[in-house]
Amino acid sequence: MTAADDRAPLAGRGIVVTRPRETASGLARRIGAAGGRAILYPALEIDPPSDAGSAEKAIDALERFDLAVFVSPTAVQKALALMAVRGRGWPPQLVAAAVGLASRSELERLGVPGALAPDTGADSEALLALPELLQCSGKRVVVFRGEGGRELLGDTLRQRGASVTYAACYRRSPPRQDPAPLLEAWRAGAVHALTSSSSAGLAYLARLLEERSAAGLLRETPAFVSHERIAAAAGRLGMRRVLACGPGDAQMVEALVAYFRAS
Repeated sequence: MTAADDRAPLAGRGIVVTRPRETASGLARRIGAAGGRAILYPALEIDPPSDAGSAEKAIDALERFDLAVFVSPTAVQKALALMAVRGRGWPPQLVAAAVGLASRSELERLGVPGALAPDTGADSEALLALPELLQCSGKRVVVFRGEGGRELLGDTLRQRGASVTYAACYRRSPPRQDPAPLLEAWRAGAVHALTSSSSAGLAYLARLLEERSAAGLLRETPAFVSHERIAAAAGRLGMRRVLACGPGDAQMVEALVAYFRAS
């Protein structure tokens, strides 16, 4: 391996970033810094919730809660944006918790420091394992999330004695971006890998490609995903080379670099 290869280990590699456009820039920058070409194609869109009532009601009564949980960086962005629109500040007694370090970083960036978050893992299971959440008797908890999220977090906190309110502050929708440029790059051999942090996004992308008689492109492309649960979903979609590499942008790029160096 040459020194140039070491400085730009992803040189000549086109990597599809399927995250929503609101959260894709960090990973795209890291891919570019490693010499790769990030091909941005949001496999799902982030839209306002069908009914914003639950989020608005929770935000208007935020001082009544003991704990506010954010399930993703998108939940952080949308909930705090809605707080700003409604003229609400962060109550000083309210403890924030984040499902993963990326969500905690987004909270810090937007002015809410000190959130509880697992040091490893980025899912409900990892958050629920924190000592601070093992005893929740009498706690009032609001969970900011997208429509139709997993129920494990709320169910478990209720079993531990908390009262839980869900606040849906966004919804996931199928991609609206024209896929023609992506398909052109794929068929020209300019796509070498795909990244995903959403089972729903993968399902939307698989359906879109199948409708265009291009499902084989997805099946044969190495996929780098942020969680074993997403890897299992990818397998059910027929994807043949799937690597679960962790939730962080750095972990994703490290896995890409290791894979292409080995190949």
